[in-house]
Amino acid sequence: MFSAAFIWEPGQYDAEFERLDALIDAVARAMPGFLGVEVWVSESGQRRNATYYWASLEDVQAFSQHPHHLEAKRQYARWYKGFHIVISEVVRSYGDGAFAHLTPNNRVPA
Repeated sequence: MFSAAFIWEPGQYDAEFERLDALIDAVARAMPGFLGVEVWVSESGQRRNATYYWASLEDVQAFSQHPHHLEAKRQYARWYKGFHIVISEVVRSYGDGAFAHLTPNNRVPA
């Protein structure tokens, strides 16, 4: 399992942003290997994070090369003050089991 965290500082959104954002989300959800997404907002609201989970690195790469995604990449400066992307391989996940998560939720080791 791999994750692609898109971290950004929002700027001004417009109708074109809303259109592309909806298209990209729909594309991701329809692609083979898509496992889920989580979206977070910092306490200050100045930074946001959308972490997409994928079955393989090839799935991440396929998503990054989709035409709608490439179109948004070309225009990002219109809508974002800045961004950072982190691609990670999930090698372990665990918690107390109190809630479900997209990654395997094994119990905390004793």
